[in-house]
Amino acid sequence: MKQLLLGLDIGTSGCKATVFDSGGVVLGTATHGYPLHTPAPGWVEQDPNDWYEAAGLGIRQSIALAGVSPKDIAAIGIGGQSWAAVAVDRSGNALCNTPIWMDTRSQAVCREMADSAGEEQIFRLCGNALSPTYTTPKILWYKRNRPDVFGRTYKILQSNAWIISRLTGAFTQDLSQCFGLHCFDMRRGVYDEGMCDAMGIPQEMLPGIFPCHAVVGEVTKRAAEECGLMAGTPVVAGGMDTTCGALGAGVLFSGQTQEQGGSSGGMNVCLEQYKADPRLILSFHVVPGKWLIMGGTVGGGGSLRWFNDQFGAAEQAQARAQGRSPFEVMSDEAASIPPGCDGVTFLPYLNGERTPIWDANAKAVFYGLDYSKTRFHAVRAVMEGVAFSLLHNIETAEQAGIAVGEMVAIGGAANSEVWTQIKADVTGRTIKVPQADTAATLGAALLAGVGVGVYQSFEEAV
Repeated sequence: MKQLLLGLDIGTSGCKATVFDSGGVVLGTATHGYPLHTPAPGWVEQDPNDWYEAAGLGIRQSIALAGVSPKDIAAIGIGGQSWAAVAVDRSGNALCNTPIWMDTRSQAVCREMADSAGEEQIFRLCGNALSPTYTTPKILWYKRNRPDVFGRTYKILQSNAWIISRLTGAFTQDLSQCFGLHCFDMRRGVYDEGMCDAMGIPQEMLPGIFPCHAVVGEVTKRAAEECGLMAGTPVVAGGMDTTCGALGAGVLFSGQTQEQGGSSGGMNVCLEQYKADPRLILSFHVVPGKWLIMGGTVGGGGSLRWFNDQFGAAEQAQARAQGRSPFEVMSDEAASIPPGCDGVTFLPYLNGERTPIWDANAKAVFYGLDYSKTRFHAVRAVMEGVAFSLLHNIETAEQAGIAVGEMVAIGGAANSEVWTQIKADVTGRTIKVPQADTAATLGAALLAGVGVGVYQSFEEAV
Protein backbone atom coordinates (compact mmCIF):
# COMPACT_ATOMS: atom_id res chain seq x y z
CA MET A 1 0.00 0.00 0.00
CA LYS A 2 1.23 3.52 -0.79
CA GLN A 3 2.27 5.29 2.41
CA LEU A 4 3.49 8.75 1.34
CA LEU A 5 1.24 11.77 1.87
CA LEU A 6 1.30 15.25 0.36
CA GLY A 7 0.13 18.24 2.38
CA LEU A 8 -0.42 21.76 1.04
CA ASP A 9 -0.93 24.99 2.98
CA ILE A 10 -2.33 27.98 1.07
CA GLY A 11 -1.09 30.66 3.45
CA THR A 12 -1.25 34.43 3.33
CA SER A 13 2.30 34.94 2.10
CA GLY A 14 2.84 31.72 0.16
CA CYS A 15 2.00 28.09 -0.49
CA LYS A 16 3.95 25.38 1.28
CA ALA A 17 3.99 21.81 -0.08
CA THR A 18 5.41 18.95 1.98
CA VAL A 19 5.84 15.24 1.32
CA PHE A 20 5.64 13.08 4.46
CA ASP A 21 6.08 9.41 5.14
CA SER A 22 3.44 7.70 7.28
CA GLY A 23 5.48 8.42 10.41
CA GLY A 24 5.25 12.16 9.82
CA VAL A 25 8.87 12.53 8.71
CA VAL A 26 9.43 15.35 6.21
CA LEU A 27 10.88 13.96 2.99
CA GLY A 28 10.72 17.15 0.96
CA THR A 29 9.23 20.61 1.40
CA ALA A 30 9.08 23.78 -0.67
CA THR A 31 7.42 27.18 -0.35
CA HIS A 32 6.57 29.66 -3.10
CA GLY A 33 5.21 33.12 -2.39
CA TYR A 34 2.65 35.40 -4.00
CA PRO A 35 1.68 39.04 -3.54
CA LEU A 36 -1.02 40.86 -1.63
CA HIS A 37 -2.95 43.54 -3.50
CA THR A 38 -4.25 46.59 -1.62
CA PRO A 39 -5.98 48.74 -4.26
CA ALA A 40 -7.94 50.84 -1.75
CA PRO A 41 -8.04 51.45 2.02
CA GLY A 42 -9.33 48.34 3.76
CA TRP A 43 -9.02 46.22 0.61
CA VAL A 44 -6.67 43.22 0.82
CA GLU A 45 -6.90 40.86 -2.15
CA GLN A 46 -5.09 37.94 -3.74
CA ASP A 47 -5.35 36.32 -7.14
CA PRO A 48 -6.42 32.67 -6.69
CA ASN A 49 -4.50 31.81 -9.85
CA ASP A 50 -1.33 32.81 -7.99
CA TRP A 51 -2.21 30.23 -5.32
CA TYR A 52 -2.49 27.49 -7.91
CA GLU A 53 0.72 28.46 -9.67
CA ALA A 54 2.60 28.45 -6.35
CA ALA A 55 1.01 25.12 -5.42
CA GLY A 56 2.14 23.54 -8.69
CA LEU A 57 5.71 24.77 -8.24
CA GLY A 58 5.77 23.62 -4.62
CA ILE A 59 4.38 20.18 -5.44
CA ARG A 60 6.97 19.55 -8.15
CA GLN A 61 9.84 20.78 -5.99
CA SER A 62 8.82 18.93 -2.82
CA ILE A 63 8.46 15.65 -4.70
CA ALA A 64 11.84 16.20 -6.38
CA LEU A 65 13.50 17.02 -3.04
CA ALA A 66 11.93 13.92 -1.50
CA GLY A 67 13.42 11.82 -4.31
CA VAL A 68 10.19 9.90 -4.80
CA SER A 69 7.80 9.27 -7.65
CA PRO A 70 4.35 10.92 -7.86
CA LYS A 71 3.07 7.33 -8.04
CA ASP A 72 4.09 6.92 -4.39
CA ILE A 73 1.71 9.63 -3.13
CA ALA A 74 -1.25 7.87 -1.50
CA ALA A 75 -3.39 11.00 -1.09
CA ILE A 76 -3.34 14.79 -0.93
CA GLY A 77 -4.67 17.08 1.80
CA ILE A 78 -4.97 20.85 1.51
CA GLY A 79 -5.18 23.47 4.23
CA GLY A 80 -5.81 27.11 3.48
CA GLN A 81 -6.26 30.58 4.86
CA SER A 82 -9.81 31.30 5.98
CA TRP A 83 -12.56 33.73 4.99
CA ALA A 84 -11.82 34.05 1.30
CA ALA A 85 -14.68 34.43 -1.18
CA VAL A 86 -13.45 33.00 -4.48
CA ALA A 87 -16.23 33.60 -6.99
CA VAL A 88 -16.06 31.03 -9.80
CA ASP A 89 -18.13 30.34 -12.91
CA ARG A 90 -19.42 26.91 -13.95
CA SER A 91 -16.04 26.09 -15.50
CA GLY A 92 -14.24 26.89 -12.26
CA ASN A 93 -12.63 30.11 -13.48
CA ALA A 94 -12.04 32.76 -10.81
CA LEU A 95 -14.07 35.82 -11.79
CA CYS A 96 -11.95 38.35 -9.88
CA ASN A 97 -9.34 38.67 -7.17
CA THR A 98 -10.67 37.44 -3.85
CA PRO A 99 -10.79 39.57 -0.70
CA ILE A 100 -8.96 37.59 2.00
CA TRP A 101 -9.27 37.41 5.78
CA MET A 102 -7.56 40.78 6.24
CA ASP A 103 -10.06 42.63 4.03
CA THR A 104 -12.43 45.05 5.79
CA ARG A 105 -14.21 46.77 2.89
CA SER A 106 -17.64 45.35 3.78
CA GLN A 107 -18.31 47.21 7.04
CA ALA A 108 -21.49 48.77 5.67
CA VAL A 109 -22.67 45.32 4.57
CA CYS A 110 -22.30 44.05 8.14
CA ARG A 111 -24.53 46.85 9.41
CA GLU A 112 -27.13 45.93 6.80
CA MET A 113 -26.91 42.25 7.80
CA ALA A 114 -27.46 43.15 11.44
CA ASP A 115 -30.57 45.15 10.52
CA SER A 116 -32.08 42.66 8.08
CA ALA A 117 -31.32 39.31 9.69
CA GLY A 118 -30.80 40.31 13.33
CA GLU A 119 -27.40 40.32 15.00
CA GLU A 120 -28.50 38.18 17.96
CA GLN A 121 -30.22 35.63 15.73
CA ILE A 122 -27.12 35.36 13.55
CA PHE A 123 -24.88 34.77 16.56
CA ARG A 124 -27.22 32.13 18.01
CA LEU A 125 -27.08 30.25 14.71
CA CYS A 126 -23.42 30.39 13.75
CA GLY A 127 -21.65 31.21 17.01
CA ASN A 128 -19.68 34.07 15.47
CA ALA A 129 -20.04 37.83 15.54
CA LEU A 130 -20.54 39.97 12.45
CA SER A 131 -17.29 41.29 11.02
CA PRO A 132 -16.23 42.36 7.51
CA THR A 133 -13.35 39.90 7.67
CA TYR A 134 -15.72 36.90 7.38
CA THR A 135 -16.85 35.40 4.07
CA THR A 136 -20.56 36.29 4.29
CA PRO A 137 -20.26 40.08 3.99
CA LYS A 138 -17.81 39.65 1.12
CA ILE A 139 -20.41 37.67 -0.84
CA LEU A 140 -22.96 40.39 -0.21
CA TRP A 141 -20.40 43.05 -1.13
CA TYR A 142 -20.14 41.39 -4.55
CA LYS A 143 -23.92 41.48 -4.80
CA ARG A 144 -24.13 45.19 -4.01
CA ASN A 145 -20.95 46.46 -5.64
CA ARG A 146 -19.97 43.93 -8.31
CA PRO A 147 -23.25 42.66 -9.80
CA ASP A 148 -21.27 41.66 -12.89
CA VAL A 149 -19.34 39.18 -10.72
CA PHE A 150 -22.26 38.09 -8.55
CA GLY A 151 -24.49 37.44 -11.54
CA ARG A 152 -21.91 35.10 -13.11
CA THR A 153 -20.99 33.31 -9.87
CA TYR A 154 -21.75 29.60 -9.81
CA LYS A 155 -20.04 28.82 -6.48
CA ILE A 156 -18.17 30.64 -3.72
CA LEU A 157 -15.04 28.74 -2.70
CA GLN A 158 -12.50 28.90 0.09
CA SER A 159 -8.76 28.87 -0.61
CA ASN A 160 -8.26 25.12 -0.16
CA ALA A 161 -11.48 24.40 -2.07
CA TRP A 162 -10.23 26.52 -4.97
CA ILE A 163 -7.08 24.37 -5.23
CA ILE A 164 -9.22 21.23 -4.96
CA SER A 165 -11.38 22.48 -7.82
CA ARG A 166 -8.30 22.99 -9.98
CA LEU A 167 -6.90 19.57 -9.10
CA THR A 168 -10.11 17.52 -9.36
CA GLY A 169 -12.87 19.61 -10.95
CA ALA A 170 -15.01 19.25 -7.80
CA PHE A 171 -16.62 22.20 -6.00
CA THR A 172 -16.51 21.59 -2.26
CA GLN A 173 -16.85 23.21 1.15
CA ASP A 174 -15.11 21.51 4.06
CA LEU A 175 -16.73 21.61 7.48
CA SER A 176 -13.97 23.59 9.22
CA GLN A 177 -14.18 26.51 6.77
CA CYS A 178 -17.96 26.92 7.20
CA PHE A 179 -17.44 29.28 10.13
CA GLY A 180 -16.95 32.11 7.67
CA LEU A 181 -20.61 31.82 6.65
CA HIS A 182 -23.20 33.36 8.96
CA CYS A 183 -25.95 31.25 7.37
CA PHE A 184 -24.30 28.10 8.78
CA ASP A 185 -25.62 26.25 11.82
CA MET A 186 -22.55 25.70 13.99
CA ARG A 187 -24.28 23.11 16.15
CA ARG A 188 -25.71 20.90 13.39
CA GLY A 189 -23.09 21.46 10.71
CA VAL A 190 -25.53 22.42 7.93
CA TYR A 191 -26.60 25.53 6.04
CA ASP A 192 -29.72 27.23 7.37
CA GLU A 193 -32.14 27.87 4.51
CA GLY A 194 -34.06 30.56 6.38
CA MET A 195 -30.91 32.57 7.15
CA CYS A 196 -29.69 32.23 3.56
CA ASP A 197 -33.00 33.73 2.45
CA ALA A 198 -32.87 36.49 5.09
CA MET A 199 -29.40 37.48 3.97
CA GLY A 200 -30.13 37.22 0.27
CA ILE A 201 -27.52 34.54 -0.42
CA PRO A 202 -28.69 31.80 -2.83
CA GLN A 203 -28.00 28.52 -1.04
CA GLU A 204 -27.13 26.86 -4.34
CA MET A 205 -24.16 29.25 -4.55
CA LEU A 206 -22.64 27.50 -1.53
CA PRO A 207 -20.92 24.16 -2.28
CA GLY A 208 -21.90 20.93 -0.57
CA ILE A 209 -20.33 20.41 2.87
CA PHE A 210 -17.86 17.54 3.40
CA PRO A 211 -16.00 16.14 6.41
CA CYS A 212 -12.43 17.38 6.25
CA HIS A 213 -10.98 13.88 5.76
CA ALA A 214 -13.51 12.83 3.08
CA VAL A 215 -12.14 11.98 -0.36
CA VAL A 216 -13.85 14.49 -2.67
CA GLY A 217 -12.14 13.73 -5.97
CA GLU A 218 -9.08 12.55 -7.85
CA VAL A 219 -6.36 14.46 -9.64
CA THR A 220 -7.34 14.97 -13.28
CA LYS A 221 -5.03 14.30 -16.19
CA ARG A 222 -4.72 18.04 -16.86
CA ALA A 223 -3.87 18.88 -13.26
CA ALA A 224 -1.38 16.01 -13.12
CA GLU A 225 0.47 17.49 -16.08
CA GLU A 226 0.36 21.00 -14.61
CA CYS A 227 1.53 20.05 -11.12
CA GLY A 228 3.69 16.96 -11.60
CA LEU A 229 1.24 14.57 -9.94
CA MET A 230 -0.18 11.18 -10.86
CA ALA A 231 -3.66 11.29 -12.36
CA GLY A 232 -6.14 9.50 -10.12
CA THR A 233 -4.45 10.45 -6.83
CA PRO A 234 -7.18 10.91 -4.17
CA VAL A 235 -7.73 14.40 -2.74
CA VAL A 236 -9.56 15.02 0.55
CA ALA A 237 -11.65 18.08 1.46
CA GLY A 238 -8.97 19.51 3.76
CA GLY A 239 -9.56 22.41 6.09
CA MET A 240 -8.68 25.84 7.37
CA ASP A 241 -4.93 26.29 7.82
CA THR A 242 -5.28 26.94 11.54
CA THR A 243 -7.37 23.83 12.18
CA CYS A 244 -4.98 21.73 10.09
CA GLY A 245 -2.14 23.23 12.09
CA ALA A 246 -3.87 22.29 15.32
CA LEU A 247 -4.14 18.68 14.15
CA GLY A 248 -0.51 18.72 13.02
CA ALA A 249 0.50 20.01 16.45
CA GLY A 250 -1.38 17.14 18.11
CA VAL A 251 -4.28 19.26 19.42
CA LEU A 252 -6.89 16.52 19.42
CA PHE A 253 -8.51 16.44 22.86
CA SER A 254 -10.58 18.90 24.88
CA GLY A 255 -8.52 21.68 26.46
CA GLN A 256 -5.43 21.23 24.33
CA THR A 257 -4.26 24.56 22.92
CA GLN A 258 -2.30 25.62 19.85
CA GLU A 259 -0.47 28.96 19.70
CA GLN A 260 -0.56 30.53 16.25
CA GLY A 261 2.68 31.99 14.93
CA GLY A 262 1.83 32.48 11.27
CA SER A 263 0.99 35.74 9.52
CA SER A 264 -1.85 36.11 12.01
CA GLY A 265 -1.57 35.38 15.72
CA GLY A 266 -3.66 34.06 18.58
CA MET A 267 -4.53 30.63 19.92
CA ASN A 268 -6.98 27.76 19.37
CA VAL A 269 -8.50 25.68 22.16
CA CYS A 270 -10.06 22.28 21.41
CA LEU A 271 -13.61 21.77 22.70
CA GLU A 272 -15.80 18.69 22.77
CA GLN A 273 -18.97 20.71 23.42
CA TYR A 274 -20.36 23.75 21.62
CA LYS A 275 -19.38 26.98 23.38
CA ALA A 276 -19.47 30.38 21.70
CA ASP A 277 -18.47 33.87 22.78
CA PRO A 278 -18.96 36.94 20.56
CA ARG A 279 -15.49 38.23 21.42
CA LEU A 280 -13.86 35.08 20.02
CA ILE A 281 -14.12 32.89 16.91
CA LEU A 282 -15.71 29.43 16.78
CA SER A 283 -15.07 26.77 14.15
CA PHE A 284 -15.51 23.07 13.73
CA HIS A 285 -12.20 21.26 14.14
CA VAL A 286 -10.99 19.12 11.26
CA VAL A 287 -11.43 16.25 13.73
CA PRO A 288 -15.07 15.06 13.70
CA GLY A 289 -17.23 15.95 16.69
CA LYS A 290 -14.95 18.69 18.02
CA TRP A 291 -14.75 22.48 17.83
CA LEU A 292 -11.95 25.02 18.14
CA ILE A 293 -12.56 28.32 19.90
CA MET A 294 -10.04 30.83 18.67
CA GLY A 295 -8.40 34.07 19.48
CA GLY A 296 -7.48 35.31 16.03
CA THR A 297 -5.42 38.50 15.70
CA VAL A 298 -4.35 40.40 12.60
CA GLY A 299 -0.87 41.12 13.96
CA GLY A 300 1.15 37.93 14.33
CA GLY A 301 4.23 37.02 12.36
CA GLY A 302 2.98 39.39 9.70
CA SER A 303 3.82 42.32 11.99
CA LEU A 304 7.50 41.48 11.98
CA ARG A 305 7.39 40.74 8.24
CA TRP A 306 5.91 44.22 7.68
CA PHE A 307 8.68 45.76 9.78
CA ASN A 308 11.31 43.84 7.85
CA ASP A 309 9.82 44.85 4.49
CA GLN A 310 9.62 48.54 5.38
CA PHE A 311 12.57 49.16 7.71
CA GLY A 312 14.75 46.05 7.59
CA ALA A 313 17.37 46.93 4.96
CA ALA A 314 20.19 46.69 7.51
CA GLU A 315 19.00 43.32 8.79
CA GLN A 316 18.56 42.02 5.26
CA ALA A 317 22.10 43.06 4.31
CA GLN A 318 23.55 41.46 7.44
CA ALA A 319 21.56 38.29 6.82
CA ARG A 320 22.86 38.03 3.24
CA ALA A 321 26.44 38.51 4.41
CA GLN A 322 26.08 35.85 7.11
CA GLY A 323 23.97 33.36 5.14
CA ARG A 324 21.10 33.72 7.60
CA SER A 325 17.47 34.78 7.62
CA PRO A 326 16.75 38.45 8.48
CA PHE A 327 14.33 37.15 11.09
CA GLU A 328 17.21 35.39 12.83
CA VAL A 329 19.10 38.68 12.85
CA MET A 330 16.07 40.49 14.30
CA SER A 331 15.72 37.82 16.99
CA ASP A 332 19.30 38.52 18.06
CA GLU A 333 18.53 42.25 18.11
CA ALA A 334 15.43 41.74 20.24
CA ALA A 335 17.40 39.59 22.70
CA SER A 336 19.77 42.52 23.34
CA ILE A 337 16.93 44.69 24.71
CA PRO A 338 15.56 44.08 28.23
CA PRO A 339 11.99 42.88 28.83
CA GLY A 340 9.58 45.79 28.75
CA CYS A 341 11.61 47.33 25.96
CA ASP A 342 12.60 50.35 28.08
CA GLY A 343 9.03 51.61 27.79
CA VAL A 344 8.53 51.23 24.04
CA THR A 345 5.14 49.70 23.26
CA PHE A 346 3.73 48.43 19.95
CA LEU A 347 0.04 47.86 19.22
CA PRO A 348 -0.05 45.31 16.35
CA TYR A 349 -3.24 46.55 14.68
CA LEU A 350 -1.79 46.90 11.18
CA ASN A 351 -5.09 46.19 9.43
CA GLY A 352 -7.65 46.73 12.14
CA GLU A 353 -8.07 43.97 14.69
CA ARG A 354 -10.16 40.88 15.10
CA THR A 355 -10.47 39.21 18.51
CA PRO A 356 -11.24 40.34 21.05
CA ILE A 357 -11.80 44.01 20.16
CA TRP A 358 -13.32 43.58 16.66
CA ASP A 359 -12.39 47.04 15.43
CA ALA A 360 -11.76 47.31 11.69
CA ASN A 361 -10.54 50.88 12.21
CA ALA A 362 -7.91 50.08 14.85
CA LYS A 363 -4.42 51.28 13.93
CA ALA A 364 -0.95 50.12 14.84
CA VAL A 365 1.05 52.36 17.18
CA PHE A 366 4.64 52.70 18.40
CA TYR A 367 4.59 54.52 21.73
CA GLY A 368 7.44 55.54 24.01
CA LEU A 369 10.05 56.49 21.43
CA ASP A 370 12.74 59.06 22.25
CA TYR A 371 16.32 59.80 21.24
CA SER A 372 17.68 57.00 23.41
CA LYS A 373 15.74 54.30 21.56
CA THR A 374 17.14 52.21 18.70
CA ARG A 375 15.73 50.08 15.93
CA PHE A 376 16.46 47.11 18.21
CA HIS A 377 13.85 48.52 20.61
CA ALA A 378 11.35 48.67 17.75
CA VAL A 379 12.01 45.02 16.83
CA ARG A 380 11.51 43.82 20.39
CA ALA A 381 8.45 46.04 20.80
CA VAL A 382 6.84 44.31 17.80
CA MET A 383 7.47 40.91 19.39
CA GLU A 384 6.17 42.03 22.79
CA GLY A 385 3.10 43.69 21.24
CA VAL A 386 2.13 40.44 19.50
CA ALA A 387 2.69 38.55 22.76
CA PHE A 388 0.36 40.90 24.64
CA SER A 389 -2.32 40.51 21.96
CA LEU A 390 -2.05 36.74 22.62
CA LEU A 391 -2.45 37.39 26.34
CA HIS A 392 -5.49 39.58 25.65
CA ASN A 393 -7.16 36.64 23.91
CA ILE A 394 -6.18 34.15 26.61
CA GLU A 395 -7.71 36.40 29.27
CA THR A 396 -10.86 36.76 27.18
CA ALA A 397 -11.16 32.98 26.82
CA GLU A 398 -10.77 32.54 30.56
CA GLN A 399 -13.50 35.12 31.18
CA ALA A 400 -15.71 32.94 28.94
CA GLY A 401 -14.96 29.91 31.15
CA ILE A 402 -12.39 28.29 28.84
CA ALA A 403 -9.16 27.18 30.48
CA VAL A 404 -5.95 27.82 28.55
CA GLY A 405 -2.91 26.00 29.87
CA GLU A 406 0.16 24.66 28.12
CA MET A 407 0.37 25.61 24.44
CA VAL A 408 1.94 24.09 21.33
CA ALA A 409 3.43 26.70 18.98
CA ILE A 410 3.25 26.49 15.20
CA GLY A 411 4.08 28.84 12.33
CA GLY A 412 7.17 30.74 11.31
CA ALA A 413 7.34 32.78 14.52
CA ALA A 414 7.88 29.55 16.47
CA ASN A 415 11.32 29.33 14.84
CA SER A 416 12.42 32.28 17.00
CA GLU A 417 13.35 31.05 20.46
CA VAL A 418 13.50 34.67 21.61
CA TRP A 419 9.97 35.47 20.43
CA THR A 420 8.55 32.22 21.79
CA GLN A 421 10.18 32.90 25.16
CA ILE A 422 8.68 36.41 25.18
CA LYS A 423 5.23 34.87 24.61
CA ALA A 424 5.80 32.34 27.39
CA ASP A 425 6.91 35.10 29.79
CA VAL A 426 4.05 37.45 28.93
CA THR A 427 1.35 34.77 29.15
CA GLY A 428 2.88 32.77 32.01
CA ARG A 429 2.41 29.55 30.02
CA THR A 430 4.71 26.74 29.00
CA ILE A 431 4.99 26.67 25.21
CA LYS A 432 6.10 23.53 23.41
CA VAL A 433 7.64 23.83 19.95
CA PRO A 434 7.47 20.98 17.41
CA GLN A 435 10.73 20.06 15.70
CA ALA A 436 9.63 21.11 12.22
CA ASP A 437 7.75 24.17 11.02
CA THR A 438 5.30 22.07 9.05
CA ALA A 439 2.29 21.73 11.35
CA ALA A 440 -0.29 22.98 8.83
CA THR A 441 0.94 20.78 5.98
CA LEU A 442 1.32 17.86 8.39
CA GLY A 443 -2.28 18.28 9.57
CA ALA A 444 -3.47 18.37 5.96
CA ALA A 445 -1.46 15.25 5.21
CA LEU A 446 -2.89 13.47 8.27
CA LEU A 447 -6.40 14.25 7.00
CA ALA A 448 -5.47 12.65 3.69
CA GLY A 449 -4.01 9.63 5.48
CA VAL A 450 -7.16 9.08 7.52
CA GLY A 451 -9.27 9.58 4.41
CA VAL A 452 -7.61 6.79 2.43
CA GLY A 453 -6.92 4.42 5.33
CA VAL A 454 -3.21 4.94 5.90
CA TYR A 455 -4.35 5.58 9.48
CA GLN A 456 -7.37 3.91 11.01
CA SER A 457 -8.21 6.87 13.29
CA PHE A 458 -7.18 10.41 14.12
CA GLU A 459 -5.69 9.17 17.37
CA GLU A 460 -3.44 6.77 15.46
CA ALA A 461 -2.48 9.52 13.01
CA VAL A 462 -1.49 11.94 15.79
